[in-house]
Amino acid sequence: MMKFFMMMMFMMPLCFKKNMFWLVQMLLLLMMMMFMNISMSIMNFCNLSYMFGCDMISYGLILLSIWISGLMIMASESLYKSKFYSNLFLFNIIFLLFMLYLTFSVMNLFLFYLFFESSLIPTLMLIIGWGYQPERIQAGMYLLFYTLFASLPLLMGIFYIYQEMNYMMMYFLKFYDYNLFMLYLCLIMAFLVKMPMYFVHLWLPKAHVEAPISGSMILAAIMLKLGGYGLLRIMIILQKINFKMSYIWVVISLIGGFYISLKCFCQIDMKSLIAYSSVAHMSVVIGGIMTMNYWGYMGSYILMIGHGLCSSGMFCLSNMNYERLNSRSLFMNKGMMNFMPSMSLWWFLLMSSNMAAPPSLNLMGEISLINSLVSWSWLSMIMLMSISFFSAGYSLYLYSYTQHGKYNMGIYSFYSGISREYLILMLHWLPLNILVLKIDYSMIWF
Repeated sequence: MMKFFMMMMFMMPLCFKKNMFWLVQMLLLLMMMMFMNISMSIMNFCNLSYMFGCDMISYGLILLSIWISGLMIMASESLYKSKFYSNLFLFNIIFLLFMLYLTFSVMNLFLFYLFFESSLIPTLMLIIGWGYQPERIQAGMYLLFYTLFASLPLLMGIFYIYQEMNYMMMYFLKFYDYNLFMLYLCLIMAFLVKMPMYFVHLWLPKAHVEAPISGSMILAAIMLKLGGYGLLRIMIILQKINFKMSYIWVVISLIGGFYISLKCFCQIDMKSLIAYSSVAHMSVVIGGIMTMNYWGYMGSYILMIGHGLCSSGMFCLSNMNYERLNSRSLFMNKGMMNFMPSMSLWWFLLMSSNMAAPPSLNLMGEISLINSLVSWSWLSMIMLMSISFFSAGYSLYLYSYTQHGKYNMGIYSFYSGISREYLILMLHWLPLNILVLKIDYSMIWF
C-alpha cells in the first residue's frame, strides 16, 4: 500500500513544473495498472497494517478513484490551454486522490472520519476556484455546511464507540452490536447526506451545476460513493436497531427516488438533469443497503461502481457540448446529430447504460437491488417499477432533445469531436460494460 502513497507524494512536486500536465495524467493511468496487479484476497482484509488495509469493496473504489482522476485531467484540456492555474489544478487533483485513497484504505474509524472530511476541501477548491458562475460561492457553502452539520454527530458517535470498546479498528466492529437510537442516528446521517438521500439532496444539483467538468466528474463518480462505503462499513455494528428502523429510510428513499425521477423531466439544464438522475440512482442504493441482505449489499456495490463510470461519462458529454455552445440549456443544445454524428453514438451508448440496458454494470446492480427490496417487502415493487421506467424515460428525453430536432441558428463556428474526447468516452464506457464479466468479485466480498 505504501508504494502508492509514495508515488502520489512524489507526483505533487511534478505538478508545479512546466509542461507536466500530460505526464501526470499518464502516471495516474500507470498507477492504476500497478494497482490492478496487487494480489487481492477476495474474502478477507489483506495488505494489513495497524493503520491500512484493503478488502474487495475498498479495492474497487480505490481503483475507480485513480481511473476517474486520470480521466479528469484528460477532460480538462481547455484549462491547460488557457493556462488558468493549471499547476495548482493538478496539485488539487493529486491531493484529492491522496485523501480518497486514504479514506478507502484506512482501518481506524477516527482516521476514516478525518480523511472523509478532508476530501471535502479539495472538492470545494475545485468548485470555487475553477467554477463558471459567481453563484459557485453559494454552491460551495451548501456543499460545505450540509456535509459538516451531518458529520459532527458522526464524530461524537465514533468517540462513544471508542469509550465503550477502547479501540476503533473496523475489522473488530463485527463483535459488537449496539441497540441505541441516538448512536444509530449520529452514525448514519453523515453518510445519508453524502449519498445524498432525498430531503438532504439540495446541495448536489447546485454543486454540479457550478462545478467545472473535473469537479462534476469526481463528485458524481467518487464523492457520492463515500456515503455508500461508510454505510456498508458501519452497518456491522448497527444491525439490531437497523432491523427496527430500516423501513423509514427505505420508504423515504423509494418515494424520494420516484419524485426525483419525475423532476428530471422538468429540467432544462443538462447538468442539473444528470445530477438529479444521480440522486434517483443513489436512492435505490440506500434502499438496498438498508434491507441488510446479501443481494442488497452486492447490488449496492455494483451499482455504485457502475453509476460512478456512467454519470462521469455523461457529465463529460454535456461538457463537450458546453465547450462548443457555451450553454447547458436543452433549448440551445438541439440537433447535435447534424454537427457531431459520431458523438451521437456515444450519447446513445452512455444513455442506454444509464437506463440499465445490458450488458452494463447498472443492469446487474439494479436487478440485485430489485431482488433485495422486493424480498424485503413486495409493496416496494410499485416504486421500483416506476423508478426503473422513468430512468429510461429521462435518459431518452435527454438523448432525443440534444441529438434530434432543428439545430439552433445562433451557432456560427463549430468543430466536431476530436480523438481525445472519443478516448475519454471510450475509457468510461468500456469498463462499465466489460466489468460485467468479472461480476463474481463483487458477489463474495463480505
